[in-house]
Amino acid sequence: MTEPTMPAVFLSHGAPPLVDDARWVRELQAWSRALPRPQAILVVSAHWESAPLTIGSTVTGTPLTYDFGGFAQRFYDVTYPAPGAPELADTVTALMPDTEPLAHDPGRGLDHGAYVPLTVMYPEARIPVLQISLPTLDPARLIALGQRLRPLREEGVLIIGSGFTTHGLPFLSEFVPDAVPPGWSVDFDAWASEMLAARNIDALIDFRNKAPGMPYAHPTVEHLAPLFVTLGASTGIDDVPDQVIDGYWAGSTGRCNTWLL
Repeated sequence: MTEPTMPAVFLSHGAPPLVDDARWVRELQAWSRALPRPQAILVVSAHWESAPLTIGSTVTGTPLTYDFGGFAQRFYDVTYPAPGAPELADTVTALMPDTEPLAHDPGRGLDHGAYVPLTVMYPEARIPVLQISLPTLDPARLIALGQRLRPLREEGVLIIGSGFTTHGLPFLSEFVPDAVPPGWSVDFDAWASEMLAARNIDALIDFRNKAPGMPYAHPTVEHLAPLFVTLGASTGIDDVPDQVIDGYWAGSTGRCNTWLL
C-alpha cells in the first residue's frame, strides 16, 4: 500500500505556555486531525543549532530538553515518550550527499520547539519522532537541505520546521497574551505572507535586507530559519502555501502562524 504524501509544515511553536492558549490548541488539533496519519515525524527546530547536521536521539521514549527558564514547574513535568525513529535516521543519512557531513548526538532529546506542538497535534505520543539540527542559518543552504529531505514526504513522513514568523522577544516589555502587536511585527508578517503567496523565494532569502520590520521582527534569525527547510521540502515552485493557523501570541513575542507547503 502506497503511503499518502505528507505535507511540509512551518509552524510557530511558542514558549511552553502556548499550550494554555485555547484557540491555538483548538486550531492546531483540528488541522492535524484532518491530515493523513504520519508514519514518522521529522522536526527541525529553531532551538537546535549545530554544525555539521546532527541527528538526535533515536531511542524509544526520547528524552525532552527543557531549554527554557522561569516558567511554572508543570512545564518541566511534561513528558512525551514517543517511539524512536532509527530507520528514519538511517534514511536521512542516506539522503545526504558526501559533501554534507553528519554527526550524531544520541543523548539530545526533543526541545520545546519540537515537543510543545506535538503534545497538541499527537498527544498519544505513538508516532516515531526524530529531530535534526539546523546546521546553518543561511537560507539558501537550508532550502537545499529541505530539497534533499523532500522524498521523505512520499514515505509518509511529516516534515515540520518549527520557529516563529516574527520573534521580537527582546522587545517584549511584559508577557501579555492579548497584547496589541507592534507595527514591525504586522509589517514583516504581511510581507512574508505576500512573498510566500507569490513564491518569491529570492526575496525571502534576502529577508534581512528586503523585509520591513527588520531587525525588530528577527533580532536573531534562528526562528525564521526552519521556514527555509520547509520551503525546500515543499512540492514545487508554483505551489501556493496554505495558511492554516493565523494570529499573534503575546504581541511582540511573535506572529503565530502555521503554513502548509
